[in-house]
Amino acid sequence: MPTVATPDHQAHGFISFIIATQGINEASINSYILAAKKANLSLVSYLAINNIINSEQLAADASEYFGLPYLDINAVDLISLPLKTLNESLIRKHNTLPLFVRGKTLFLAFSDPCQPVALDEIQFHSQLHPEIIIVEESKLAKAIEICLEASDTSMAELIEVRADDYDESTHYADIATNNSEIDDAPIVRFVNKILSDAIKKGASDIHLEPYEKEFRIRFRTDGMLYQIPSPPSAMANRIISRLKVMAKMDISEHRIPQDGRIKITLTKTNPIDFRVNCCPTLFGEKMVLRILDSNNAQIGIEKLGFEKEQEELFNSAINKPYGMILVTGPTGSGKTVTLYTALNILNRIEQNICTAEDPVEILVNGINQVNINVKTGLTFATALRSFLRQDPDIIMVGEIRDLETADIAVKAAQTGHLVLSTLHTNDAPQTLNRLMQMGIEPYNIASAIILIIAQRLARRLCPLCKKQVNYPKSLLISAGFALEDIETLKLYEAIGCDNCIAGYKGRIGIYQTMTLSDPMRNLILEGGNAEQITNLADQEGIKDLRASGLYKVKSGITSLEEIDRVTKE
Repeated sequence: MPTVATPDHQAHGFISFIIATQGINEASINSYILAAKKANLSLVSYLAINNIINSEQLAADASEYFGLPYLDINAVDLISLPLKTLNESLIRKHNTLPLFVRGKTLFLAFSDPCQPVALDEIQFHSQLHPEIIIVEESKLAKAIEICLEASDTSMAELIEVRADDYDESTHYADIATNNSEIDDAPIVRFVNKILSDAIKKGASDIHLEPYEKEFRIRFRTDGMLYQIPSPPSAMANRIISRLKVMAKMDISEHRIPQDGRIKITLTKTNPIDFRVNCCPTLFGEKMVLRILDSNNAQIGIEKLGFEKEQEELFNSAINKPYGMILVTGPTGSGKTVTLYTALNILNRIEQNICTAEDPVEILVNGINQVNINVKTGLTFATALRSFLRQDPDIIMVGEIRDLETADIAVKAAQTGHLVLSTLHTNDAPQTLNRLMQMGIEPYNIASAIILIIAQRLARRLCPLCKKQVNYPKSLLISAGFALEDIETLKLYEAIGCDNCIAGYKGRIGIYQTMTLSDPMRNLILEGGNAEQITNLADQEGIKDLRASGLYKVKSGITSLEEIDRVTKE
């Protein structure tokens, strides 16, 4: 495998090659060289980062010009890289990663091979002969961050630990102790870093999944699961056991599911709870940790994503003295955050607020919160009956699951209480039909309901890398855009950068808000079905979820592909 020659004339030769192949004039290249020096970047890095030349094309050009091998670094197992051959400062300084060692030769991933000083310095520190393999700049930058992050979590230490170093018979007693020797163990540091990384990245869940030949760890961020560097499968039991100890579970029990809770404090004012569940699978216990951050419920109504008319309906409904507000949508659509946004607005000294949830996910001072426990007989219906004897003003029921709960909630809404709850239905009109199917009398529905909100969560486009895109007119019309809007539409697509995940960062709600008009109440009293209710809602101009989503697309907040994903039925 050839080593790149590094005199200045080769660098100049590569620049001339870029000018010839990419059609960039010499004046522009000179300005890019000056800008790259000012930014303390190599020319290749500057061209790739600023999208002047495609990262993949630059790598192909470098490989062709210097006669060096070209590798897709995404196909490399990052966990197995010999990171100890170079320290972090060298990796960052020279924008490189050690790929593998063969004898006295160290093979390195570089996006820019014109770096003689880098090779000399690496050879001095590693005492190995460096050989260059060309990779794409954008992929290399992400791989470096992943590897250094994994290194911070003591991944290297975990990899070096052999499975047979651990004896399962003594393992549980050792890990349960609280001395400093155990606290310094790689397993403990790795688990702590996983928890803190999940919080920093805004993840909602952590999945730890043992398989026959691997142990996979994934974070759910913005509703999507993404894999992170994972330790060897032999470490799975030890990591799961450490988390079970932290969650106060029975570490000797592996045959049945268990629930627990972990609480950590990042700052004095910001404690974070993890709701933990483990379940036995074929190859060990799978564990999922739900991150419960009370700050998520205090984002403010203006950040939920309501359109102006929808926000006015929401504010009007929650300030009524009695009636029922229902929030509908699938699991993970943000219903709890919407309800708690309302409760935070209503949480005043003169209001008695009670909630029944399964389980309580967000702790709020000043609100009386009850954890449902079916095993002990504390059901939603039981809690509701108790609430009504405790002089409530506002009641929140985590979910209406059965006729008994629905009946008590509806009657509470009719007798001077504001009741907030959720249902699992696809849209607002179907919610009315679902209540009738459950056995609630139509006249009770018509008199109790004051607002129904159907919602989904769509990922926001990253403002730093989103790119304008043109679609055929026929596609836009079929997507639901009005013909008169098409000429002025500015739509964007997800690209992806170091600031986001796959071109998206954060989420925003899309909503359908429906109050009950007199014609709607009459239709309910007549026993109208879901189709009739939907048709009447359309006639009354109530926007469906698709229309709300397209409004977010037109505003440049999200992409058409994302709205297709979250509104498809």
